[in-house]
Parts: sequence; structure tokens; C-alpha cells
Amino acid sequence: MPGTTPVPPLPAGAAGPAEPRPGTVPAGAPGEAAAKAAGTDTHCPYCALQCAMTVTPAATGAAAPAPEPVISGRDFPTNRGGLCRKGWTSAALLGHPGRVTTPLRRGADGLHRPVAWEEALELIAAQVQRTRAAHGPDAVGVFGSGGLTNEKAYQLGKFARLALGTSRIDYNGRFCMSSAAAAGNRAFGVDRGLPFPVADLDTAHTVLLLGSNVAETMPPFVQHLQGARAAGGLVVVDPRRTATAEFTADGAGLHLQPVPATDLVLLLGLCHIAIHDGWADKDFITNRTRGYEALARSVAPWWPERVQTVTGVPVHLLRETVRLLAEGAQRGGSYILTGRGVEQHVDGTDTATAAINLALLLGLPGSATSGCGTLTGQGNGQGGREHGQKADQLPGYRKITDPAARAHVAKVWGVEPDAIPGPGVPAVELLASLGRPDGVRTFFIHGANVAISAPNAAEVVKGLRRLDFLVVCDFFMSETAREADLVLPVLQWAEEEGTMTNLEGRVLRRRAAVAPPEGARSELWIMAELARRLDAPGTFSPDPEAVFTELRAASAGGLADYSGIDYALLDAGAEAYWPYPAGSRGTPRLFVDAFAHADGRAVLTPVSPAAAPARDPLFAGATLALATGRLLEHYQSGAQTRRVQALHDAVPHAQLLIHPLAAASRGIVDGGPVTIANACGTVRCTAKLSTTVRTDTVFLPFHFPGDENANLLTSAAVDPISGMPEFKTSSVTVTAAPPASVACEESL
Repeated sequence: MPGTTPVPPLPAGAAGPAEPRPGTVPAGAPGEAAAKAAGTDTHCPYCALQCAMTVTPAATGAAAPAPEPVISGRDFPTNRGGLCRKGWTSAALLGHPGRVTTPLRRGADGLHRPVAWEEALELIAAQVQRTRAAHGPDAVGVFGSGGLTNEKAYQLGKFARLALGTSRIDYNGRFCMSSAAAAGNRAFGVDRGLPFPVADLDTAHTVLLLGSNVAETMPPFVQHLQGARAAGGLVVVDPRRTATAEFTADGAGLHLQPVPATDLVLLLGLCHIAIHDGWADKDFITNRTRGYEALARSVAPWWPERVQTVTGVPVHLLRETVRLLAEGAQRGGSYILTGRGVEQHVDGTDTATAAINLALLLGLPGSATSGCGTLTGQGNGQGGREHGQKADQLPGYRKITDPAARAHVAKVWGVEPDAIPGPGVPAVELLASLGRPDGVRTFFIHGANVAISAPNAAEVVKGLRRLDFLVVCDFFMSETAREADLVLPVLQWAEEEGTMTNLEGRVLRRRAAVAPPEGARSELWIMAELARRLDAPGTFSPDPEAVFTELRAASAGGLADYSGIDYALLDAGAEAYWPYPAGSRGTPRLFVDAFAHADGRAVLTPVSPAAAPARDPLFAGATLALATGRLLEHYQSGAQTRRVQALHDAVPHAQLLIHPLAAASRGIVDGGPVTIANACGTVRCTAKLSTTVRTDTVFLPFHFPGDENANLLTSAAVDPISGMPEFKTSSVTVTAAPPASVACEESL
């Protein structure tokens, strides 16, 4: 069919797409040792796999000096020297001509002009004081990011609560990990994305991947699936035939292609089969869980034939999936991994819970060779949600409503517990309050591009424009920064010291490899300077190591205990998996002896589709189900990757994947302009015909601005438990459009 591009199965032992680019030194290549000798070891700025790399400044005085630092892949358990296209090209952003290098204030004419740092900081402090005096401290709000270092995330939470005095802080991890985190907490008593090292997957017989296209979102991860592929045990659940799903071809496993938004029913059916076909691990259930009887009753109505009618997945594939998981646990190990495809829904917490229920029924969590986890998305998506920038949390993964937690953190901060505000509101509610009479009037955004990444993006932009004052900390003029009254230039990944926590819960060192532009400042410095001007209680240091030392003390005794980790330990190459209490050697594998609930047992929680809020009706009339997601070449809102020439040139615009049959009935041709619309908004882009999507489904990447922004179509409906928006499935109409509606190419 037109537009289809089959992806051949990955050869055994391959590491996935990790191709070099001109000017780089791939791992193992001639000159690698010399490059590393002069370079700085750090980690990739993008996803939570946190691939290890070495950054070497460009040579000077050579006949043809490299235009940017040289990137070389570094041997490390997660990536083993491999990098994806984004990693290889990450240095292109360090000297980019579009870099913001001085504070920029927007004038009455809407144009941003340079101002001195002193003027910018005084302006912010005065604005905060005016807002608090007129409307109260909760009229000041903060929005953080899963891309911030642990130090910045920690100090941002402290800054919001002590220097600003507000409870109104949340972060973009609410759009990424909140449903998986809520499910992990209620089942296990703790949330760590992967409660085992990623290398444990290497010897697995069976891996069930639900809603995760790792071949494009974190390519070096694919090498850890080779054992399961060789055993015929890779099972991928996705409505699209993604590059990851293609790895199941030729006997390497199974691809289950359910109707969109039926993942919960699919998992209930798999749980039913595990129980009624005799695959459940009765000893594990008896000795290490509670709640089995209620769970068994809850899944009884979901017999395989009924599940087939709802999901479209044949009964024999349902049964084969459970068989592979159960037998695989005895033959090398079985793992169940979830991703955003099953979590970014209004029933995302229940769906992630159903996946955990299946794992518990089969006795996988806590085993030395099996397990269950979720693939964290953002670079510090794990650490970013542990230390206080989330609306309801304090450092160490403590609940802000817990008096003991408040007392502990208050002592570290040098304040009384009452000085710490109570819980705030989750991200969608926070953004909806912008500029409202009882909402946030002055707003700080750190490392997020909500004008593109938030649901119902057009309404979010309206909220940004209603604000009295908007401060954005960024290193580029993102779509959100363009709305700001004041833009503050901050450091990029290779210019700063700090720590990150990857998808395994392993704490890593980020190291400065190049000098920043003269006008850029660390966000730690910015917070310290503002805290001084606001007469904030406590201390605010601009030094990352000093902040990390305080973080260690604040996290001590919490679920995410970092108290035994310091920079010297990390610099010595220690494997530092939290919890890492002082005097311990860390915890690479959670749940080996007990789960984190008081009785040491995991909780089986009945869930049901009937308990989920209603979605927009799918497939009503001529509507199609819209799925959104990432591309290999781009990351998140695209604010960085769209500025890398090689990545931009590879995919300069959004394209709507649509099945040829669905396209033909609408008069849509391959490469032709289309309009996608629903009650939230309208998107205009070009069509790409492909049999990799179902006939009732279309796919749109979410990396692009303007009329190509996929989040113009997503609603602000949220999961009632996690606050996760319904990103993945919306009802849309798709029509052919005249050529004039195609968006103009954005300049770099």
C-alpha cells in the first residue's frame, strides 16, 4: 500500500538505531580513546534511558575545526555505547544561534528586548510582592519539569513553598508518569519506574510491552529485548504496527492490536485467563499479596470471547500471551512493562493497575528474574517527581499532608512546619486557573513548553495571556517563552553540574563539559537571588553540590532516600539505586523480601471500565480515533530537536498517519493536505498513507507548533486519581483540505 515502510526485524545483538553523524566519534571508532581522554563523561539530555556519553570540546587551531563539541557514546549498562539520532546530534544545540543569552523583557509592542540581570530580578521580586499583597500567596504559581536536575527540582519546590509562600506548584511529569506512579504506589507502596536494573531484561524469556514504542522513543533500549525476541517471547500491545511491533515478526513474538482505548478491558481479560486457565502463582498470591478474592470476582465477567468482541484481539492471542508470560517466568524470566500508550488516559491509573494485577497473579514482582515496571519518559522523570516539585509531595517522596514528613523537612529547611503550605493542585487544574479571579496571576515556568505540550493547548495559551506576569526560564525562545513578560536565559545540560535519576531509579552525575554563554545563569543561582530579594526563610544555595547535600538530608528516611549518596560516590562510578540510606549500598532490586506497605504485601486492586469517566464517543458517524505520540527524530514539544538541522530536515512537519482505506473514503491522497478537527480545535497538516494504523485510527506526532499542534485536539479531561490528561485517544473528523491550508515551515 502507498506510504508503507516495513521495518525489518532487528538482527540479534543489535542495539537499535544508533547511527553516527558527521563529526562524531562513535564508541569503538578510531580516536575514541583520545576523545575521551580530553572529554567529559556525562549523560544524554533527552529521555530517561540517560545514555552515557562523552562530550569533547571542538579542537581549536585545526585546519577544519569541528563546529561543535564531539559526542561519543560511552559504555554503560543502559546503552552500551549506543546513542540514538537525538543523542548523536545533541551538541548542535550548545552553540545554536537561536540561544537566549540575556534576560528579555517584553514591551508594550509585544517585542522582547534585552535587560540587565539586576533589573530582571528586581522586576520579578516586585511583581511577586504586588501579587501576594493584592491576591494572596496562592496567586503566584510555579510549573516545573521532568527535565530539571534533582538539585533544581528540589530547590524549585523549596523556593515555591518558602520564598513565594505558595502551594501552587506542579510539573509536566503530571502529563507523563502520574498514572503509573499512582498505580505503583497503591499496589507496591512505592513508585520507582523500573524496580530492577534494565540489564535484567537481557536474559528474559518473555517481555510484554504495553503502549510503548521503544524502537523510536529510546532506541538503545531495544538491545535489552534480544533475549525475549530470540525466545519468541516479545509481546507488543499497540493499535499501531510500530517499529517496536515489527520486532515481533518472523516468530519473534506477538503483536496485539486492540481497538484504541480498550487496554483496560484487554488486561482484565488477561487476568481472567491467568486465573481460570490455571496460570496463577498460588503460592506467591497467598504469601505476598492481599486482595485476591475481590480481584478474582472483578475479572470474572471478562471471559476471553467477551474481551475479543470489545478489543478486537483474537482469543488465541490472549491465551498465548498469558501462556508466554507464565511459562517464561520459569524459563529465564518474564517482565511486564507499560508506557504512555496505556497510561495517558482518563482511566490510566486503573489500566496501569490492571497490568500490575496481572504481574502479581503470575508472581513476577520481587522475583530475581522477573518483574513489572513502567518506562519513564523524561530525562529526570523519575527524580523530578521525588523531591518536591509535585503538588502533593515533599522531598524523599513524602506526602505533604503527613505531619511527620512536614516536621522532618521543616527541620532541614530551618523553618516551622506551619511555614510549609499544604497541597496544591495538579497541572491541568493549575493551568486552567491562570489569570482567573481566584487563580494564579504571576506564573513561573521552568523547562516546560506548555503552549505545545499541555492538553487543550489553545485554552492554555489563552491562560498564559490572561496572566498579570509570566516568567519563563529557558535557553531558547520556545512557543511558551514567546508569551512571557520576562525570559531568563539558563544553562543547558552540558554546561551544568548536578544529578539525574534514570528510569531504573539509578542516580547519575551530570557534568559540565563546556562553558555557558556569558549571560546565561543556573536556575539555582536565579532562585537564590530571588529568595534573597524576597526575604525568604531558610537558605538557597547556587552551588549544586551544596543543594544535593541538603536534598540528601531532606530525603533521609523517605521512600526515595538519597541520604547515602554523594558526588564523590557517584564520581567514583558507584551504582547508586535508591533507596540508598546512609550506610547502605543501595537497592538495585526492590521487593525482593517485601513490598513497601506496612504488612510487606502487595495489594491486588479490582478495577473496572465502568469506574472510568466517560470519553468522547469514538467511531461515531464518520469520526476516527486519534492517537498521539513521538517520532524517532524529535522529542517532547520539539523546542530543542526542531532546532537541530539534521533532525528538522528529516521530519520538518507533522504528518497524519491514516490507513489507505480510510483515506480513500475521504478523498485524501498520500502527501495531500488534511484537516483534523473536533470540539477542542483544528489541526492542519499533510497525510501519510500507511497500513501500520488501523482503519478506524489515525496517528499524529505531538512535536510541532502552530496549526500542526496535536494538543489543539486533546481535551482537559483527566484521570480522577492521577490528574493525567486524556492525551492518547480523542475522537476526530478528518477531511481533505485545499493546499493553501498547509502550515508554513517554521524557521530554525
